[in-house]
Amino acid sequence: MSLRLGCIADDYTGASDLANTLSRQGLRTVQTVGVPRPGFALPAAGAAVVALKIRAVPAAGAVARALDAAAWLRARGAAHLMYKICSTFDSTDAGNIGPVTEALAAAFGAACVPVTPAFPETGRTVFQGHLFVGRVPLDESPLRDHPLNPMRDADLVRVLARQCTSPVGLVPFATVEEGPEAIGRALAACAAAGERAAIVDAVAERHLRALGAAAYALPVSTGASGLGLGLAHAARAGAEAAAEPPAFAPVPGPCAILAGSCSAATLTQIAAIESTIPVRRLEVAALVGGDGVAEALAWAAPRLADGPLLLASSASPAEVAAVQAAHGAQSRSQSRSQSGAPPGAPLGARIEGALARIAGGLAAAGVRRLIVAGGETAGAVIDALGIEAFEIGAEIAPGVPLLRSIEAAPRLFALKSGNFGGPDFFARALVAMGASPGRAG
Repeated sequence: MSLRLGCIADDYTGASDLANTLSRQGLRTVQTVGVPRPGFALPAAGAAVVALKIRAVPAAGAVARALDAAAWLRARGAAHLMYKICSTFDSTDAGNIGPVTEALAAAFGAACVPVTPAFPETGRTVFQGHLFVGRVPLDESPLRDHPLNPMRDADLVRVLARQCTSPVGLVPFATVEEGPEAIGRALAACAAAGERAAIVDAVAERHLRALGAAAYALPVSTGASGLGLGLAHAARAGAEAAAEPPAFAPVPGPCAILAGSCSAATLTQIAAIESTIPVRRLEVAALVGGDGVAEALAWAAPRLADGPLLLASSASPAEVAAVQAAHGAQSRSQSRSQSGAPPGAPLGARIEGALARIAGGLAAAGVRRLIVAGGETAGAVIDALGIEAFEIGAEIAPGVPLLRSIEAAPRLFALKSGNFGGPDFFARALVAMGASPGRAG
């Protein structure tokens, strides 16, 4: 069957976040890991999300990979292309949101691309072009001190304009309140003014549905999973009954959690689970020095049979700053490793490579249920494990579904963006995978 909606995600946790949203809206969805190999049999689906790892690579590489994914989706009949970005507009002035958006617009004849990271369900709203995280502007939120892409400006028109070669417009709240037709007229006016992209306000789900209806009539859109909610609603208009997320059969074997995110939410989640399962806090110096992987696996091996455990390289902002000072911060000008990194690679890539090797060791030890916290960590882990695609299951928390790998012996995964989930997220994810959050599972 032809795809109603084709999506390109800039990281793996963002891809599963979007796939979860589309599935919840009744659109059967498949998530692939990169552009599938020739001969890959895409299961019947109304939507496909191609998960890339392009958020923190040089812009030229991000553009090339996004265009490859777009061509693959269009060849399978995708009626509309969505470029999925982080709901915190996670990007530097060099991109990659602007360059990829402009490249997709040029390739597929989009006069003006609607752009919004709004997702009110997760506390992300856009008003008069300014992004709010909960009650505070983006530049006053914890994302102000993001270790890779510190976000110091809440004015998204200004942020996106610094990344684009053409002016950036705004479709303000009052226009969005008028509905899809008004949004469509405003986007056409932006295009007439030479604005190839326009930030669109949204503070409630009704705004996302209105934007989805307007955007679905266009070739390309850019946004967070909230935009996917609106697009899925538009794509299903007049279609068959909504598809329910599949219920996965139990998967036996050990279960583990691997945390690389340094977000406040993930640090809280680690602390919350620490009294019920074994937790090993990994020393970054050992990870980048080469000894940490073997030490982590030696610690985990005798404990796996007794129940879930957690391995974490996560640290507070102060600890991250100290490590960066000692070992050198991640350089955006260098691409990240897929499953490992040489000793001279940037710090971020070296840590991700070490965590990916730990994941490989856990898999070799029989782990078939794995929870991963952190977008960059998830990307490195899934690449190292060689997963090709996922089916999308039930929601564990907003933005985080249960995933079953499409392979001969399926495995279960949960890929969590660092800031997603409440304090009890890890306990809930373990239960969703059929594992006890205590030591009996």
